[in-house]
Amino acid sequence: MDKYIVYSKDLTKADTLILKNLQADILDVTARAQSDGGVTNDNPDNAAVSEEEAVRDEAALQTMMSLNDPKHPNFEPAVFNGWDLSSLGKLEPALDRLLKSYVRLGKSVVRVETDVVFLTHLILYFTTSVPSALLLFHHFTWFHGILHLVMQVSYTGTYTLMMHQHIHGRGVLKRQYAWFDLTFPYLLDPLMGHTWNSYFYHHVKHHHVEGNGPEDLSSTLRYQRDNVWHFLQYVGRFYLFICFELAAYFVRKNRLAFAAKQTFWELSSYAFQYAMFRLNPRASVFVFLLPLAIMRFGLMVGNWGQHALVDRDEPDSDYRSSITLIDVPSNRHCFNDGYHTSHHLNPLRHWREHPVAFLKAKHTYASNEALVFHDIDYLMMTVKLLTKDYAHLARCMVPIGERQIRMTMDERIAMLKRHTIPFTEEEIAAKYAKKEE
Repeated sequence: MDKYIVYSKDLTKADTLILKNLQADILDVTARAQSDGGVTNDNPDNAAVSEEEAVRDEAALQTMMSLNDPKHPNFEPAVFNGWDLSSLGKLEPALDRLLKSYVRLGKSVVRVETDVVFLTHLILYFTTSVPSALLLFHHFTWFHGILHLVMQVSYTGTYTLMMHQHIHGRGVLKRQYAWFDLTFPYLLDPLMGHTWNSYFYHHVKHHHVEGNGPEDLSSTLRYQRDNVWHFLQYVGRFYLFICFELAAYFVRKNRLAFAAKQTFWELSSYAFQYAMFRLNPRASVFVFLLPLAIMRFGLMVGNWGQHALVDRDEPDSDYRSSITLIDVPSNRHCFNDGYHTSHHLNPLRHWREHPVAFLKAKHTYASNEALVFHDIDYLMMTVKLLTKDYAHLARCMVPIGERQIRMTMDERIAMLKRHTIPFTEEEIAAKYAKKEE
């Protein structure tokens, strides 16, 4: 089955190591299956780890950890999304000095030394998005409005996942820059389609508390996850009711301060956007309203892809209600967002540590029958599910553990289809009864 593994030249170093490691596991199991005549181990995921595999895992772990360790000679901070520093080759002396000076400056500004890329993106947004928006309000043209919208849409994924790190870590810059760390979201969020603080209250204070369970307002449990009509209901509910439902949720949970703050910031955002619309309707549509509409749709497309495949037996397991993606858009451009299971297991885990954590727990993932895919992002996961292209999803699946590796393509497809079946209220009550107790 390793013939379906595809290596993009743009994969991160960590993703390449992970994928090669998993491919080697597939080859080991395939060779073992051929040597034992195809006899299946009754409990394959409890098979002993071979010395060769242990050495292979340790070598990959040491390499990945060295890339994250500022004290190690191999340390490599993220500076640009599109390129690794080591891939730039030999630069002109003046350019090399400039880059090294910028990296030193960046490491002195960002909270974690790996995260110079956050400073890079803040500079990018404040030198493009902000002046472009101001110019549109000063002198609107349709051509500029369309170009601005296209630019903002191209930024939103990376910005949102930078803010994902921001809201979980309470910032991305060092303490002496806390004033800027706290204020820049109020300037940039509306330009990127976010209402003030809504991401924090919905994602951190709600979604990670409920974990796609029955009380999660973005839960996929009750929907047929390969059904377009169900998906449209899911998106429509979020568009129209999330502000009210989230406040009601906090009230039910006796988190009245959260309810008040979330409502205040949401209504303040709408009041601001209304004022901007009154000031310049056409500019406001392209600068604020269309990004808001696109962002909210994108958030639901992404969440659907992240939580569409839910195990029928243990839907309350983080391993079985979310997935891991090894792909370029999610992990190179969106700060390892593909490691969604790892994120749910530890929401405070730094984005650079997800591949390390995944490889360390590889056998736990396998024994819990977690799902790993490659060469596909969450957007295309959703598209392929809604078009019922299970053959494509099965090819993108990277089987982990003997049980999955020994599956045929038809067995993979059958398993994936089973994971999209909606849960009835009776099933939800039974599956989540222990959790509620």
